[in-house]
Order: sequence, then C-alpha cells, then structure tokens
Amino acid sequence: MKIHIVPSEYEGRRLCDYLRDLGYSQTMLTRLKNEGGLSVNGRFQRNIDPIRAGDKVFIEFPDKESVLTPNGSLKIPVLYETEDLIIYDKPDDMLVHPAGKGFDDALGNDFSFRFPGVPFRPLGRLDRHTTGLCLIAKNKLTAVRLSRNIEKEYYAVTEGVFKEKNGVVDAPLLRVPGSTIMRKVDPAGKPSLSEYRVIRQYPSHALVLLKLQTGRTHQIRVHMAYLGHPLAGDTLYGGHTDLITRQALHCGRMICRHGENIFDVRSPLPEDMDRLLKNIEA
Repeated sequence: MKIHIVPSEYEGRRLCDYLRDLGYSQTMLTRLKNEGGLSVNGRFQRNIDPIRAGDKVFIEFPDKESVLTPNGSLKIPVLYETEDLIIYDKPDDMLVHPAGKGFDDALGNDFSFRFPGVPFRPLGRLDRHTTGLCLIAKNKLTAVRLSRNIEKEYYAVTEGVFKEKNGVVDAPLLRVPGSTIMRKVDPAGKPSLSEYRVIRQYPSHALVLLKLQTGRTHQIRVHMAYLGHPLAGDTLYGGHTDLITRQALHCGRMICRHGENIFDVRSPLPEDMDRLLKNIEA
C-alpha cells in the first residue's frame, strides 16, 4: 500500500488531478476505482471529488501474484534498494523464477525470504546463465510505473571480427518448432530490435555493448548469431566453450526513472568474463 499526503497547493482540487501529477495513468485510476483500491482518510472518494491539504490518500492494487517459497541460504548480492524496489546482481547458473513446485533455488526465493508475504514481480528476466542486474518491484504501483522507465546495458563477448563497429539489428524472432526455448530469426516472428556497439575488437573476439528496444527471449543471443558473431560459450546458437562454459552475457548497467528520482546502477563484469578477456588479450 502507498500513502500520499496531499500538499497545500492541491487544496480544493480534484483527486484525479493530484494523482495524475503523481504519475498515475487514467488506466490505473480506472482500475483503482473499479477494484476498490483507492480511499481518502480511510473513506471512499470519487476521482472527481475535491481534496484538502493534509488528506491521506491510500492506494492499493489487489495482488494476484503468488508468493514463492522463501530461501535464506542463497546470499545473492544486492546493489541497490529503496522502499519500493530492489536490484540484485544475479550470479551464473541461477534462474529468476524457480523451475516449478519443489524448487527453491531461484532469485525469487531469496526475495521471498527478505520480504515475507510480498509477491515477486521482476521487471525483466535474465536467462539462467546470464549474469547481472535484475530489478524487482516491491509493490504493484512501482511495477506499473517502472515498466517503461528502465534502460539497460548488456555486455557480451562475441566471436569473430566485426565489419561494422556499431549498428542496429532489426530482425523478428520466432520460437523454433519443436523446441521450448530456442528462437530463430523469421519474418513471421515478433518484431525485435537490438542496438550494438563494439567496445573493443580482439583478433578472434569482441567486447560488445548492447541496448534492447524490445525484450524477446534470447534476443541478444539470436541477433548476434544472426550477424555471424555468436556469443562465446553459447553452444545453443553456435558459440564455443573453449574459453568460457556459458554464454558470455552480462547486464552491467541499469538506469531507472522513479518519480522525480533517477538512479544509475552498475555491475562489473563477472570473474569468468573478465578472465576470458584477459586470455584473448594475452
């Protein structure tokens, strides 16, 4: 639940005007009205009714998400936290959501240990073997507000020498028939857009910075392979494991706009990707 105290400049103005200025969309206001999640000083009030300075506006979106089994033994690093969100630095070989009933070794299980009874709401997910920043909203309102206000930067070590040091991959992605996880570029797929820039070109590999305009499953991995530069270690899409045993992909930077606040969180390359770069530089 969120509680807002009405400031003096909104004395006599409509409740909906105040909430819109706080960032609530018309869709959110309609849902609050229909689902009974909006009150002023503990009493029902219409969106068009006037408010007074000092009024307490209570906001609560009903939760339908399930709470996961808590596990306090995972010890996942946290790089940033506020009352509304938390940003983890996810390690390799860990799912964001548990694999199913009976599993409790995912990032979500750590979240449920830290915040008992709070539904798990990750804003974007990382593959099991992709490392780096993963943001979890602690309440529904934050999840709605942040859904379109997050910028991420990914770092990948790819194979081969790039002819173009930067560019945009605009190639739709479609699930491979018969596979539950593998994707391919196909005109019948969903629109998918990736921006890339080669940070450093090595004789046989490159360190690449990527930004996504869409968030499709395996998007970076498939788009880089489509260019002829699969990620090192990514055997699913043509990479090799002689230098690293997982796809060399890391979410290394996240910029979020939350209300009037902008925060910039960074995670350094993990040890295995750092070692990979040192080996190909030697």
